[in-house]
Amino acid sequence: MPRKVKHRKQQRGRTKGQAKGATTVAFGDYGIKALEPGWITARQIEAARIAMTRHIKRGGKVWINIFPDKPVTEKPAETRMGSGKGNPERWVAVVKPGRILFELSYNDPVVARAAIDRAIQKLPIKAQFVTRDEAF
Repeated sequence: MPRKVKHRKQQRGRTKGQAKGATTVAFGDYGIKALEPGWITARQIEAARIAMTRHIKRGGKVWINIFPDKPVTEKPAETRMGSGKGNPERWVAVVKPGRILFELSYNDPVVARAAIDRAIQKLPIKAQFVTRDEAF
């Protein structure tokens, strides 16, 4: 969640098109690339990060290239229609295809691949393992 936002509530927006930026592995040696659009919640980002760092144990470095800065509102259960928009309940990061979500730098490629595969399982969208030297 951001420290400060200009507006407390946002509209949902559209999720069409490819990612404009962050489409190549810039910091680490391996990455997770999104293959479909979607919203990734702050809890899902944290779960993927923990899965990766626990698998590589000590050593290596993880970069998170997405940030949950979009508030998602929900109305309380059993509330009648009308009476305005609900309150912000969770924060999500908007992801488009081609975006690099996480990056990992680790000296053993087999362990790095396994760690990234575990992190991908925690995400609600299809994603793939990519390396720095792959052509995009």
